[in-house]
Amino acid sequence: MVATDKHVYDVQCKHCGVVYNILANRDDVETWLSGSGYIQDILGYLSAAERELLISGTCDICWKSMFGSDEDEV
Repeated sequence: MVATDKHVYDVQCKHCGVVYNILANRDDVETWLSGSGYIQDILGYLSAAERELLISGTCDICWKSMFGSDEDEV
């Protein structure tokens, strides 16, 4: 059975202060936070940028500003 308890998480970038809204399943977020698996497996429906924001508190714009963008990125 697929859980559908979606919740909007407001996550603020710790570098620029912009608040982003991420829509994710509560159970999935709790599973990831418990350390029961990798974020890309549990929250694979989120974009890589959204997952990075949850992991490090760094938005995609700041990430690219600090580290550049991947030239192989599609």
